[in-house]
Amino acid sequence: MTLPLVLLPGMMCDARLFAPQIEVLSERWDVTVGDISGQQSMEALAAAVLADAPPVFALGGLSMGGIVAMEVVRQAPDRVAKLALLDTNPLAEVPEMQARRGPQMDKARAGHLDQVLREEMKPNYLTQGPRRAAILYLCMDMALGLGPDVFVRQSIALRDRPDQSDTLRGLSVPTLVLCGRDDRLCPVARHDLMHALVGGSTLEIIEGAGHLPTLEQPQQTTAALLRWMEDA
Repeated sequence: MTLPLVLLPGMMCDARLFAPQIEVLSERWDVTVGDISGQQSMEALAAAVLADAPPVFALGGLSMGGIVAMEVVRQAPDRVAKLALLDTNPLAEVPEMQARRGPQMDKARAGHLDQVLREEMKPNYLTQGPRRAAILYLCMDMALGLGPDVFVRQSIALRDRPDQSDTLRGLSVPTLVLCGRDDRLCPVARHDLMHALVGGSTLEIIEGAGHLPTLEQPQQTTAALLRWMEDA
């Protein structure tokens, strides 16, 4: 019986973030996308993922999804058989970013979520490329579909998240660490750190991609995930 795969999307994203990968991977594995929109702490989000997940599974997460994935592993290391951490960050949030969360949440509550997304967040996600405008449109559609309440809950969870360095040091499952070369939100240095923390992990840097390589360079990203899933 093949190992089921659970994918966790980034902040204000849904399953469409992984659409190119799901199309390919679902031919061989049972692929589901976890919900990380309903709670406002990493601990509660991870517990909700575990409640819906198979008994043992492969787990992949991008950005906030990767942060939740690390908490899932911390809570239930015996249930995660493989781990993929994409464009994410194992560290607690720095005070400078914590301070920016409050005003962003206030704007979202006041009905200006689209402004926050357009001016402060989404333009920083992608590198330059021919599909940049289309991907930004998709990102806005995903985010506005989720709405301001989800934005606030996810912002609180990210602001208050714990450092997961010790969690990664204790990992002994096949682990992929992947990011876009031009990721400004979770730069390559963060992935070098995770690669160093997880013994035996594989590091993949995707050229021509920023924070969302699943959409910016889908074929390269899917190929890396295929190799990871096939790893015994």
